[in-house]
Amino acid sequence: ACTSRRSIVRSAQQASPIGQWRTIDDHSGKPRSIVEVYANADGTLSARIVRLLDLSNGANPMCDACRGALHGKPIVGMVIAWGLRADDGRWSGGRILDPDNGKEYSVKLTPGKDGRTLEVRGYIGMPMLGRTQAWQRE
Repeated sequence: ACTSRRSIVRSAQQASPIGQWRTIDDHSGKPRSIVEVYANADGTLSARIVRLLDLSNGANPMCDACRGALHGKPIVGMVIAWGLRADDGRWSGGRILDPDNGKEYSVKLTPGKDGRTLEVRGYIGMPMLGRTQAWQRE
């Protein structure tokens, strides 16, 4: 039993969220953007929008719903997730910004076993009170 648990942990560690992902809108099912997840010097992960696929608001709209320093900034290039730390095959403890409504949420990333999908769970308070998107590796 110990060996199988070790192999499960090892395979979860190999399925890294680092790379580029196609975000899929959980309401419409349509691709929205390409997001790059990257490692920071302190060991945390962050994510930024590198390209929009849904051009209904233009090629690079401003974040009118964002507050503070991000208000009116271009969405392409914007860091939308930060502070994620490794947590037993997942990454958690960070925050994610929804540029559509300007709100921040707690976030948890769970790579699929095949490394081709990334479950992104944004929530307020407890993870059971939130929304999940399945991103696809580019």
